[in-house]
Order: sequence, then C-alpha cells, then structure tokens
Amino acid sequence: MWHNGRTSSCALSPNISSLFWGLRVKFSMVAPKISQHPIICYRQIQPSDLEILEQLHGDIFPIRYESEFFQNVVNGHDIVSWAAVDRNRPDGHNDELIGFVTARIVMAKDTEIVDFLRYDSSKPDQTLVYILTLGVVGSYRNVGIASSLIQEVIKYASSIPTCRAAYLHVISYNNPAIHLYKKLSFKCVRRLHGFYLINGQHYDSYLFVYYVNGSRSPCSPLELVMFLVSYISGGLKSIAARLMGEERMIKWPRSRKTQCLISMQNKRNPTSEYTGCEYV
Repeated sequence: MWHNGRTSSCALSPNISSLFWGLRVKFSMVAPKISQHPIICYRQIQPSDLEILEQLHGDIFPIRYESEFFQNVVNGHDIVSWAAVDRNRPDGHNDELIGFVTARIVMAKDTEIVDFLRYDSSKPDQTLVYILTLGVVGSYRNVGIASSLIQEVIKYASSIPTCRAAYLHVISYNNPAIHLYKKLSFKCVRRLHGFYLINGQHYDSYLFVYYVNGSRSPCSPLELVMFLVSYISGGLKSIAARLMGEERMIKWPRSRKTQCLISMQNKRNPTSEYTGCEYV
C-alpha cells in the first residue's frame, strides 16, 4: 500500500490478479465456489476478518502490504472499509470476505487533485475520500460486487458535508478497472508517468475523480472557449433581434387606427406600457 511513498491503488480492479499474473504466480487461498443463488451483503470489516483480509491482499495484489495497514483497516484507525459476504455460500462460510474496499479521508488542500477542484480557500476544512484498495475473489467477479463496493464509498463521501470528491489511482493498462470507473461516472483527469514501481519496473497510472455534494472540476480550456462562443453568439443574436425590431418599426409605421387603439388601451389601463409593435 505504501510503496516508495506512493499508495499502490493499482489493485483497484476486479481482475487485477490476472493482469499481474506475470508478476505474481503464487496463490495460497482456495477460491470459494459461488452459490447458485448468492445473497450478497455488505458490512464493515471487523477484527475477525484480519486473517482472510491479509490472504486476499496477498493473493490478489502484486505488492506486499505492511501489517500496520491491516491492523488499521480491521480496527478502523484512520481507514474506513466495507466487506462483501455471501450469506448463501455452499461451504457454509457465510460471513467470510469475498470482496472488500478500503478508503481514508484526507484534507483536500494537501492532495494532488486540489487543482481539479473548485477549491475555496476560505473553507480550509474541505476533504476528499481516497480509495486505497478494492478486490473481489475470482469466483465472485463480474456479478456487480466491485461496483456495489464503490457505490458504498460514494454514498459515504456524499454523507460528509465537507467532502468534495472521491478519488483513486489505477494502473494505466488495467482496462477492466478503467472501464469500471468510467461506467460509475468517475472522471479521468490525469495520467501520471512512472507512478508505480513494482518489482523494479515503472508503470503509469490514471487519476480518477468522482465529484460529490455539488462539487465539480474547474472550467477546462475547452469549456472556457465554448462558454465564450456561446456568450458571443447570444450577444450577436440579441443585437440582430434588436436591429430586426427597429427595421420592422421603420418599415411598417403605425397607422392612425393603430395609434388610436393604443391610446384607448392606455386609458383603460394607465399603468401598462406598450411598445410600438406589440399590437400591430
């Protein structure tokens, strides 16, 4: 997780173990068989989940996580987490983790994505939720568990009044993860070159952001140009409409009959104002 000072969220994928097969080939845990009618429930990770949580991270991810990280997760020290369990497992392990997501709250001003927020310096308590790890065991993939776990994080972030967004990193060639986050309306805002160092090899990462509580990214240059074009276009239409109105007034001056009609209506309602063309 804390590899060379960088959070290795490359694990944020339901298929990361297959993508990293060449980097890690030893799998110690026997994957549970999915039931014909799984009953997937979500809860917080508990101290009793410590052993299976360590196993899952060791089997799914190509990097080693420190024991302090797992202790913080299961005890809720500076980390929030959710577990997915199947209450209808054939082997009877109905409360054993089949998926998980971990995250932490960070101060927006101290993060690399502050440039991608409409940050208000008068409100220094603005926060973000950073997604640390996400994983699902192989036999339970592609049934929506990863999406549901991320939705739990989004709901949590949305419940914090000071939170502006949830964000994460994903390794650049992890197409299943990239597809997942785009499907969940995360915005890819930056590519970071050489972000990960795994087994002596550097990998790029993408930075994904999901804005909450009415927050959004600052205007991009394209958005600014589009706004200016729209503003200028609207101004030209207004000028054209005014000129057309003046031309109509010059081309079709009011007749005496029309002037009399306006005069009579003004007498009936002296507080109303009429233009020269409104009743022609």
